[in-house]
Amino acid sequence: MKDADARALLRALFDAALAAARPATCLAPYIAKLQPPKGRTIVIGAGKASAAMARAVEDQWPHPLEGLVVTRYGYGETCKRIEIVEAAHPVPDDKGRQAAGRIFERVQGLSADDLLLCLISGGASALLSLPAEGLTLSDKQNVNRALLKSGANIVEMNTVRKHLSAIKGGRLAIAAQPARVLSWLISDVPNDDPGVIGSGPTVADKTTFADALAVLAKYRIDPPAPVLKHLQDGAAGRIEETPKPGDRRLNDVETIMVATPQRSLDAAAAVAKAHGVDVVMLGDNLEGEARELGAAHARLAIDTAQRGGKPVAILSGGETTVTVRGKGRGGRNVEYLLAQAIAAGGTPGIWGLSADTDGVDGAEDIAGAVFTPDTLARARAGGCDPQALLDDNDGHGFFERLGDSLITGPTRTNVNDFRVTLIAP
Repeated sequence: MKDADARALLRALFDAALAAARPATCLAPYIAKLQPPKGRTIVIGAGKASAAMARAVEDQWPHPLEGLVVTRYGYGETCKRIEIVEAAHPVPDDKGRQAAGRIFERVQGLSADDLLLCLISGGASALLSLPAEGLTLSDKQNVNRALLKSGANIVEMNTVRKHLSAIKGGRLAIAAQPARVLSWLISDVPNDDPGVIGSGPTVADKTTFADALAVLAKYRIDPPAPVLKHLQDGAAGRIEETPKPGDRRLNDVETIMVATPQRSLDAAAAVAKAHGVDVVMLGDNLEGEARELGAAHARLAIDTAQRGGKPVAILSGGETTVTVRGKGRGGRNVEYLLAQAIAAGGTPGIWGLSADTDGVDGAEDIAGAVFTPDTLARARAGGCDPQALLDDNDGHGFFERLGDSLITGPTRTNVNDFRVTLIAP
């Protein structure tokens, strides 16, 4: 297969995955079935897809509504009846804190005749940042930065976030009683656990204050003194826990998954098969260190190439981690891909793409990158040492030098990472 054809096919698979998770498309069947309540309809939301979700509701549902959602800077939409606020991600800022406070106030005082429609997607944990009593935004920012560098997975990070929040871990739904609460979720987490997506503001929480303390201890994170005291007080029973499964206060809460990583992978697989490419599906919930997974997938690709036969696309999703030890900018997709390129060693007929479906790999406005059979040769010819850049956690710098970064701009959706390795010997 020619390089240009391989690159075009990789991008076509990624675009198909994105299209399957577009809010206007994936919300349509649920909006069509939604009946207006006797009272008011209040729309609230948070996440990188929340503004696009709000726009879809406005465009497709003709009944009266009002509301407020908070999304990442650059991910806003123009809405007439739902206010859109843009704030910082992945480290929260004061705009996000203020928006979260306004949302929390807005859901209180509703009646049993009212409907609270919650639009939650990945990124909500940082964007819906309302510190628990006794904590400040600075406290949460410090812990967030430490967690992002630690190598903690998303379940562990959100365990901590829920127990430092006044709104996450089901507390938003409790505040909205006695209204009917309907949550539409776009999943960006392994196994589509609703309690992890956006730190579960409307979902019962299976984790505890003690679990949050254990995460900080595991990754040797020394939190600000007020954070440590808050978690210790919670573990000792001096602060009320988040609502747990079986809590009757959540009986009138309905949660629906409107888009998932697996559905996006299936859409990409359909495009690959239409191009005469066999598909190996590794699953939508792969985790672990990005560089280790990249090396493992390179070995699988080499083995597949050696067997010959038809072209093969190896697809996977999930959320890996990067333990930042160097001076680079991190980014789990570029770290995965650089490690994969090194392990593939320039084997002919192997290409790869790895990108975050939200268009942001870490804190970069770059979704990910592409590697080709001649990636290492081109890098070394330009005086670049691939292994040294991997050791420095500088995958972004590596692919930028080659012109192989994948830049999408705001996708306004988020179904986690998308990875494809194409073998066409």
